[in-house]
Amino acid sequence: MAINVNTVYQTVLMILNKEQRGYMTPTEFNTVATQVQLEIFEKYFDDLNQQLRVPQADTDYADRQENIDEKLAIFKTFGNATYTTVGGLSYFTLPISDNYGEIVSFYRLGNVLYNDEKIVQRLDRHEFYYANQSRLTKPSTINPAYLYENQKLFVKPTSIIDKIKVDYIRKPNNVIWGFTTGTLGQYIYNSNEYNQNTQVTGSIDFELHESEQTEAVLKVLLYAGIVIRDPQIVQAAAAQVQADEVNKKS
Repeated sequence: MAINVNTVYQTVLMILNKEQRGYMTPTEFNTVATQVQLEIFEKYFDDLNQQLRVPQADTDYADRQENIDEKLAIFKTFGNATYTTVGGLSYFTLPISDNYGEIVSFYRLGNVLYNDEKIVQRLDRHEFYYANQSRLTKPSTINPAYLYENQKLFVKPTSIIDKIKVDYIRKPNNVIWGFTTGTLGQYIYNSNEYNQNTQVTGSIDFELHESEQTEAVLKVLLYAGIVIRDPQIVQAAAAQVQADEVNKKS
């Protein structure tokens, strides 16, 4: 389940109004909320790397590696790479839509598969150039290899021109609190799902795991303090965010 964008926005407005700190417009909120989502999302990778270096609890729901991976699983997907030749240079381009039929923004590369069954070995440029020098290391359809540069996949052997699939992490969609304007000029929440072609006044929820709702609210408040130039909100929100981070790692 995603985090409802209206819940976060109304919580932020309630806190700001309760303290008479000012107001955050929907446009300001959407910009800040998108940035907050990206910050929390990107931090998953650092957190996972850190947890891989420490022993984990062998208890249901308490394994931090699995908990972080569960949060990342929301953004995991896969799709078919497309073979192309431009100016005599042949390579595979990364998918712009996944195999679930969604148009997505590519973020980080996972496994590269050939024929749905073989994991293609990733090589750096030096290894890729010299891979054909030995029969032991020469790539084949049994043991293919690839070089990943400039969001392109160069695959050996060159006889492979199709059946390349990639697992990857997609980028979160922008957060949007959609609205219509009432007769008094007030903003009225539009709960319809945003669609750039059919529902441009709709909304897009946070795609983060539900457990991130508190941190999302705090981080939006942190930016809200900057937007309305209130240092007390900035300090209070920053202190709480830092306390939450320490608690997660302890």
